[in-house]
Amino acid sequence: MTRGKRICLWSFTGFIAVIAALVVFIATFDWNRVKPTINEKVSAELGRPFAINGDLQVFWRTEPAEGGWRAYVPWPHFSAADITLGNPDWAAGKTRSPNFASLEKVEFRLAPLPLLWQTVNIPQIVLTRPSADLLRLADGRASWTFELPKQEEDPGAPAEPSPWKLDIGEIGFDKGSVTLDDQRLKTRLELLVDPLGKPVPFGELAGKALAGGDKAETQDYVFGWKLKGQYKGLPLNGSGKVGGMLALQDAAKPFPVQAEVSAGSTRANIVGTLVDPLNLGALDLRLKLAGTSMANLFPLTGVTLPDTPAYETDGRLKAELHDSAGAQFHYENFNGKVGDSDLHGDLVFVNRQPRPKLSGKLRSDQLRMADLGPLIGADSNKEKQARGQSTRQPADKVLPVEEFRTDRWRAMDADVEFTGKRIVHSDKLPISDLYTHLVLNDGLLTLEPLRFGVAGGTLDSHIRLDGGKTPLQSKVQLQARSFKLKELFPSFAPMQSSFGELNGDAAISGTGNSVAAILAGANGEMKLLINDGRISRSLMEIAGLNVGNYVVNKLFGDDEVKINCAAADVGITNGLAKPRVFAFDTENAIITVDGTANFATEQLDLDITPQSKGVRIFSLRSPLYVQGTFKNPKAGVHVLPLAARGAGMVALGVAVAPAAALLALIAPSKQDDNQCAALLQQMKQPSKAPAPAKRK
Repeated sequence: MTRGKRICLWSFTGFIAVIAALVVFIATFDWNRVKPTINEKVSAELGRPFAINGDLQVFWRTEPAEGGWRAYVPWPHFSAADITLGNPDWAAGKTRSPNFASLEKVEFRLAPLPLLWQTVNIPQIVLTRPSADLLRLADGRASWTFELPKQEEDPGAPAEPSPWKLDIGEIGFDKGSVTLDDQRLKTRLELLVDPLGKPVPFGELAGKALAGGDKAETQDYVFGWKLKGQYKGLPLNGSGKVGGMLALQDAAKPFPVQAEVSAGSTRANIVGTLVDPLNLGALDLRLKLAGTSMANLFPLTGVTLPDTPAYETDGRLKAELHDSAGAQFHYENFNGKVGDSDLHGDLVFVNRQPRPKLSGKLRSDQLRMADLGPLIGADSNKEKQARGQSTRQPADKVLPVEEFRTDRWRAMDADVEFTGKRIVHSDKLPISDLYTHLVLNDGLLTLEPLRFGVAGGTLDSHIRLDGGKTPLQSKVQLQARSFKLKELFPSFAPMQSSFGELNGDAAISGTGNSVAAILAGANGEMKLLINDGRISRSLMEIAGLNVGNYVVNKLFGDDEVKINCAAADVGITNGLAKPRVFAFDTENAIITVDGTANFATEQLDLDITPQSKGVRIFSLRSPLYVQGTFKNPKAGVHVLPLAARGAGMVALGVAVAPAAALLALIAPSKQDDNQCAALLQQMKQPSKAPAPAKRK
């Protein structure tokens, strides 16, 4: 053997001997002797007490699963018992336990080769009986926040980041507990985890939709958990199941989760998987939500939704938590009910800056008009109480006093389209084809358009509510076109032979945080034109107008009277509505209405004056009045002095000369057939609401 070969042989033998000696040393060394050093170093790095109180062991094993020559490389396996990590000094006496966290035992193995490129690779950690006691004070100090050690050269600067990288593959756990006292969020929770005893297959709970395809290899449910306490002041209870091994980085190993949680009046059921939690990966869940009102989700999720009747939904929730534009949550193909209305669609919530945004498309095949009442506070006190709302509608008021929650409007943006195929109000008022495009941007809410199909025509509106101003500023424009009278009153037989239509415009602006407050100081105008209709007491019964029953009975008795034209042009100034023109041209009389309706006080003060056509003995009827409140109107007959005033109306032109502004409402009808054409003059300008103050 040459000298070079002998040198190489002895060098290799020496290297093997050193490695063997090192292995023997590690295998036989009493690692408990280094515990004081480890405890001291870790405590210094974390800035709080750390201790391994039990045995510390290291032993070597090969990893056959590595394959090839790596299968013969021994890996060190570590085991430490009775580990505690203390709380920061400021938390002393404020937590249930003196320790931030504790473990009965921790076991893990370390891949040796990655140490050569400064990577601590731990494929798996198993935690036995973990527990944690988490605390956050109202000033923001949190026990789970660790202060970095300061540099010696500059105590005010944090230490340089370590070149070493920690890479953990999976975390296994056993029976454990976690408590949380978050004084900033007014939250106190207690979580307990226990083995199930017998694993539950993922597909048994998730169903085919989630268990099929790439979810076929999802592990079984191994542990059960229970949760109780308070979240943001609301009582919280929950239970569910999870898997036994949490893969922190491997997207091919989804972690199964299942939960049934109730928070206040809201209930949620989820089943699905969590992927890549260390890198804020993805969620794929089947989510069922139910509660007394969607508005109650705001304190739980930060998502601004309207007041609604009781609801329930069922859909698929997918989340991309590491998207560069912000965490995205997709609630796909969900179906549900809101009150007695169905609801379907897709929604996307992006947790972006400066405000999160909700967008999507919703539809309802059958929408009850009563279920829209809570949107403007027009629901009953009983319904409000069921949803947990404290505001009550005064017994003597008609206009809703429930305030809009404009503070929530500024917490989120939105861009949502809604379509309602069939709207159920009553058999006597056919409504269909609702469409609206809702946009919320920094407190400014617009519905442009909000459109209904009504009685063969359309009600088209544009609504602008600026919740960024205090009080709220509003602007509403309405346009009613081509309402067919025979469809508007399908149960009134005499109207079925009519070819008449109803057309109208309204433009109103105001300020205030409720419908009542807005109308109390509103400015604007309303215009209405009815061509070729009929009127009777039974018609008023259909409309539910008690005053109308009285008035029509006094004017016409029980007879059905043809209306050639009905025209109204009402101006509104500071909440006081006053007719500029309000006239009925019937086959035997001209009837005019004058007076005021006060939206601030909800008071009525109207005079109704008939003027007979032609020469008829004793045919002139006495003027009537309508007074009282919107809630309790009172009607009666004026005494003779007012009757004499009514008799002075001898020419139609005197009563309706200002009605020229209504001529544009004839346009949707055939002008030659419209009975109002002879009554009205040419209109110069369309309805226009006073512009609110410009938004700063």
